[in-house]
Amino acid sequence: MTYLTFLLAAEVTEEAKKGGLFDFNATLPLMVLQFLVLMTLLNIIFYKPIAQVLDDREEYVRSSLSKASDDLLKADELVARYEKDLADARKSAQQIISESKKDAQEVVSNRIQEAQKEAEALVLAASEQLNEQKKNALQSLEGQVDTLSDQIKAKLLIS
Repeated sequence: MTYLTFLLAAEVTEEAKKGGLFDFNATLPLMVLQFLVLMTLLNIIFYKPIAQVLDDREEYVRSSLSKASDDLLKADELVARYEKDLADARKSAQQIISESKKDAQEVVSNRIQEAQKEAEALVLAASEQLNEQKKNALQSLEGQVDTLSDQIKAKLLIS
């Protein structure tokens, strides 16, 4: 087993001498140069346009949000104004209704008073008429009683 370990270590050292992932020779600066050129090209071709699109989108969202906020404030102001106008209209309508009720009650009470006066006048006239008829009836009865009493006296005297 020691022999196997020794062989494995020998192979690893030989591989390390052949060249590995990071050899410090002329290819390393060339790879760095390729990497920098690739980064620059990617930055110019892809990252800047994508960043510009993202910035434009963010600006559009920000402006849309500010416009929506302004519109919401205007809408709130309009709602408050309309609610105030509605409350004023309701108040004036209630006032008009109460005044109309008061006027109607006055008209009704005036008509009731007039009707009561007319009824009292009719009752008074009927009462006067009945009193006069009673008086006339009593006078006529007194006349008839006088006539009948005279006739009774005459018959009694004749008999």
